[in-house]
Amino acid sequence: MTMHTNFKRTAARQCSAWFMCGLMLISGLLMPVAQAQRIKDVATVAGIRSNQLIGYGLVVGLPGTGERTPFTDQTFRTMLGNFGINLPENQRPQINNVAAVAVHAELPAFAKPGQQIDITVSSVGDAKSLVGGTLMQTYLRGADGEIYAVAQGSLVVGGLGAQGLDGSSIVVNTPTVGRIPNGAMVEREVDTGFAHSEFITFLLNRPDFTTARHMAEAINKLIGPNSAMPVDAVSVRVIAPRDPGQRVSYLSTLENISIEQGQAAARIIINSRTGTIVVGQNVRLHPAAVAHGNLQVTISENINVSQPNPFAGGETAITPDSAIQVRQEEARMFHFDPGVSINDLINAINQIGAAPGDIIAVLEALKHAGAIDGELVII
Repeated sequence: MTMHTNFKRTAARQCSAWFMCGLMLISGLLMPVAQAQRIKDVATVAGIRSNQLIGYGLVVGLPGTGERTPFTDQTFRTMLGNFGINLPENQRPQINNVAAVAVHAELPAFAKPGQQIDITVSSVGDAKSLVGGTLMQTYLRGADGEIYAVAQGSLVVGGLGAQGLDGSSIVVNTPTVGRIPNGAMVEREVDTGFAHSEFITFLLNRPDFTTARHMAEAINKLIGPNSAMPVDAVSVRVIAPRDPGQRVSYLSTLENISIEQGQAAARIIINSRTGTIVVGQNVRLHPAAVAHGNLQVTISENINVSQPNPFAGGETAITPDSAIQVRQEEARMFHFDPGVSINDLINAINQIGAAPGDIIAVLEALKHAGAIDGELVII
């Protein structure tokens, strides 16, 4: 008999015994841990996620802010054809009150047919505004091409635009994008596989081997040995009961277990565009000496005109006169002993009046010198 089979059988027997004891007794044992977080705050359950939906349709009823593009004309003709109205091929409809739009939404996990979800509507042509428009019936499809929802309704647009007769215009926010709260009806459920597998797999939001080990140990301490097993730095697999009702109660208890996360890797995050610096708590310095000095270079250009005497027979000459001034403030050097944190370094640099750009330069130099224990990430 393999180790994996023993793991499953042992944990399955423990799950049954656990439910016979009652959920109320187990819930009372969930004691908060100092500086700990619940599993539901640091991990998600594999397979339980939202799905993206997208569709293409028409918004009608616009006050002359629509468009007349070839694909809008084609879509409008198709819509009329569905109602039994056929326009002559050589006749182009006047549809300044119609706009072609892309419709997208997020289908939540476990969404059932008949439930409603919010949708976002965006113009795909040159329509000036969607204010006052109504979305016609639009099918929303998933990545597999199947229809999962049907959208329709009046748009709520937060932007506006105005244009004068002389061509001047003003636009506030984005009038070509709108939303329809509860604008789509779910027509098909997405199977998450939640009730079919004998395992529940937790996926950590931040991969960390230590956190995965802590999670498995906390679950095993509460449920019983060999109930949970860390698979890698992201996932922890837990034996779960087959009965759907028991599985829901079981997961409700698991996700409220408090665990202590492993400390993040030592990193310094630098945004070179904004000068923002974020330092992790585990960043340390080796013995180092840092010198800081400000160098200021000023270049000025002057034009001199050389005018000869009236009877000298010479020519007027223009000569450039460049002046370069270099000023360097008094440099300051400070030394750090072993084990000093990066916060001490930044405080010392701030005391001498250095700008964020100077701090970034010092940190980069220290990293290249091997004086920083931590990863330097520049975004």
